Order: sequence, then C-alpha cells, then structure tokens
Amino acid sequence: MTDILIMAGRLLLAALLGGVVGLERESKKRAAGLRTHLLVSLGSALVMVTSEYMVTVYQGSGVDIDPTRLGAQVISGIGFLGAGTIIKQGVNVRGLTTAASLWAVACIGLAVGAGYYAAAAIAVAIVFGALVLLEKFEKSRISQAKTNPEIIIRVENTPGKLGEVASAIGKAGANITNIEIEGDDAEYTLVRLSLHLPKTVSKDQILVVLKTIGGLLLIE
Repeated sequence: MTDILIMAGRLLLAALLGGVVGLERESKKRAAGLRTHLLVSLGSALVMVTSEYMVTVYQGSGVDIDPTRLGAQVISGIGFLGAGTIIKQGVNVRGLTTAASLWAVACIGLAVGAGYYAAAAIAVAIVFGALVLLEKFEKSRISQAKTNPEIIIRVENTPGKLGEVASAIGKAGANITNIEIEGDDAEYTLVRLSLHLPKTVSKDQILVVLKTIGGLLLIE
C-alpha cells in the first residue's frame, strides 16, 4: 500500500509541476499548452516509476535491467513532439521555446519519477522564471532596438553628400548618435549610422527619406 501511495504521489507531483509550465505556455496561446506539458511530465515520471518497478521485479533473476535506459529514450524521443511545435514563417522560426519547455518538463518528470523532488521543484521554478521574466527582458530589448536602430548605407564620394544624409535624417525628426565611416572603394564610402528615434518617428519613415537621396545605396 505504501509503495502505491508513493507511486501515486510521484505521478501527481509530476503532473502538477508539468502543468505549471504548461499554464504559462497556454496563456501565450502556444501550440503545446497545459494538457500537453502535463501529459509529457506525467508520462516521463511513469517511465521512471516503471523502470524502478522493473528493477525490483527482476532483481536476482539474472535478467540485465538498466533503470536509466527507458529514461534515456524519453529524453531523445521527446524531440519528435517538440519538433511539431516549431513553425517556420519566412525567415522567422516560432515554437523553439515551447519545444524546449516540453523537453524540460520531460526531464522534470523523470526527476520526479526517480524521487529527486528537490531538483524537479527547483527546475520548475527556473523554467517558469525563464519563460515569464526573460520574456519581459526580451521585449524591452526589442523595444530598445526599435527606438535605437542602426542603418548601413553606401554614400557616393562627392562633397557634401554625407552632410545631405545627416540633414535629411534630422529633418525627419531622428537624431544621429554615432557615425562610423569605412573606406569601401573610390566611388562609394560605407557608413554605419546609429540613430535615436522619438516615438512619433519610425525606422520605415527614415528609410523612405533616405531612398529619396541621390547617390546613396541603402544596404540595411
């Protein structure tokens, strides 16, 4: 009876911890949400509990039982499920974080199934923190990149051309925070412009202005 209670406790705990991560993914409307993460963690824990049971059953029978073999197959096999959450849209790839969280909850389930509760609980806290807190950090970096873009251009080597570019950017409402000039060839000079954009000015507006200037090749 005691063994059954321990087994049930491990499975329930694995489902709970996997569900914590799944709830976060569910709130972001990801392909793999609460139920998927819960089931992956539960299934992984069941694998470890079963491995432990098999060792007990076949102990002394002469049968070679490796309790880590089933767990190893879970770690490698979960990649197929994770791959199903990855979507390529043009040059962008979505779903990598969800695939990684599925792999993580599989490992958490294995830890719970093996009875390593402390490691599983700490891992869930770290995974949840990474998904929630680091997302805010990434959004702040993206926001900063939008207000402080970098533009690379090739400017024709004629007197006053670079000044014309700087003047056009200023009239558009942006500020140049840094200029790096590299010798490109006799005809053009490679210029890297770091800009600061107010909220009312977008990078696309600056690009439109630059495209109207003759003797300038816009790289990016």
